[in-house]
Amino acid sequence: MAIDNLPRATQSINGADTNYYGAGGVRAHCLGTATTLAADSFAHYGAFRRMDLVGHVAIRDTGLALDANFASYFLRDERLEAHNNVVAVNRRTGTVLRGPNLKYWRAVQGVRDTVEMYATQRPTVEYRQTQAADSGPQEPYIIVADRLHLKGDDRMWAGGKVTVDRSDFASRSDSMLLDQLAGFGVLVGKPSVEGRGRTATGDSAKSYTLVGTRIELALTQREIRAVKALGHGKATGADWTLTADTIDLRIADRSLQQTFAWGASARPHAISALYTILSDSLAIDSPGEVLTESRAFGKAFATAKRDSITPANQTDWVTGDSITIRFRQEEDSITKRKHSRLRELVARGAARALTHHLDKTDTTKAGPAINYSRGHVITLSMLRDRIDRVIVVGAADGVHLEPRPAVEADSLKRAHADTTRRAPATLPPSPALPPRRPSRSAVP
Repeated sequence: MAIDNLPRATQSINGADTNYYGAGGVRAHCLGTATTLAADSFAHYGAFRRMDLVGHVAIRDTGLALDANFASYFLRDERLEAHNNVVAVNRRTGTVLRGPNLKYWRAVQGVRDTVEMYATQRPTVEYRQTQAADSGPQEPYIIVADRLHLKGDDRMWAGGKVTVDRSDFASRSDSMLLDQLAGFGVLVGKPSVEGRGRTATGDSAKSYTLVGTRIELALTQREIRAVKALGHGKATGADWTLTADTIDLRIADRSLQQTFAWGASARPHAISALYTILSDSLAIDSPGEVLTESRAFGKAFATAKRDSITPANQTDWVTGDSITIRFRQEEDSITKRKHSRLRELVARGAARALTHHLDKTDTTKAGPAINYSRGHVITLSMLRDRIDRVIVVGAADGVHLEPRPAVEADSLKRAHADTTRRAPATLPPSPALPPRRPSRSAVP
């Protein structure tokens, strides 16, 4: 090490070892490297091969920029320990760590080949993965945890009340692993993930939440491409809920594009205000977070209601080996926001359907007609909020029941009058019986 500036200095000799002390604004650099050091004062202990830097410590390396109020550098194992208002910047990626302390192991030939950092007491990391092709600053993930361990530029472990936040994403867990090199991340310990989609104005808004026993993340550089819940998965959107053993959400452009769900102990079960789907596996297409199609496979069962006040005994259902549900996009006349409306349901393989058909011109309130159909393929076509057509193909049969005719009002009045007529006060006398003729005796 070469001293560039040392206004005041002294030394002490202790046997074969010499200790050096300096103050008044120390400046130094490491020979043969681009590393520089600055501090208000320093002390070098020859016996321990340790150097202490005190007050406004600033260390600049090719890969690290570190500021703190106190730092110790151990030359034997090329280790740095910093304390009090620590700020460490990875100069290759732009990642910033802030906290009360930091341990830093340099990459030195013959000692270690990868940089490592370890921080405790709930440090905060602005996690970036800046690439050479980036045209501007990239939004970081803000990671906070009781303990953080970083290895190289692309691996991180966090433990103890871990939180991750960005405008489009948030997660909570007890522990976390991020490996950018492998494109993989894991959340364990009551993990939860919240995805926030984009509105028409570009502002972020809540899009979905996902919980499970374990959550895995698929990463491409700094962007999350998939979020998978394994064990007791539950995904919740603005107007739907999905439960299954495994739920896999596919992300692109920071918005939900596709959803896959499967499981044996907990079959996929999707519930919304008007529709439900139950099957062995489920795929949902929502490009740009706009629902377009759902596909259910294996003992698929779906229900649909006309509106939220439809009674349970008038709920339509369809079942088959597989069900495809298609939606159309409509604009709300008041809010002008687009929403998905059911357009068509197609059941294939041992298909069955029970549907209810209301006659809107009927003023007697007799109720809907009921149709039960069976066939190889059943298609239910919707007209806004009601079933318009039922098409059955292949071994078709079924039953169609018209509603019972309503009883006319006059008939009801007569029936009511008959049942409420009062009985007479006294009964009429019974008619007299004819006189009894004497019987003949058998004795002469």
